[in-house]
Amino acid sequence: MKTVQISLNSIDKVKSFVNAITQFEFDFDLISGRYVIDAKSIMGIFSLDLSKPIDLAIHAENDTEEILEVLKPYLV
Repeated sequence: MKTVQISLNSIDKVKSFVNAITQFEFDFDLISGRYVIDAKSIMGIFSLDLSKPIDLAIHAENDTEEILEVLKPYLV
């Protein structure tokens, strides 16, 4: 598992982020304070405070380089 910080400060960013990670079979969790939600859930993402960076937990054993390349526009 790898954890990175991302910023999803606009509706368009949230939509493109979800589209980008749904191409992977792995699980992704967004962690904001005590809340942990499925990062592939648009409704779940909008329940978080998007004004500050959020931790993204990537549950992948390998292939994290490819995932991080896709996530580059969202990384803090």
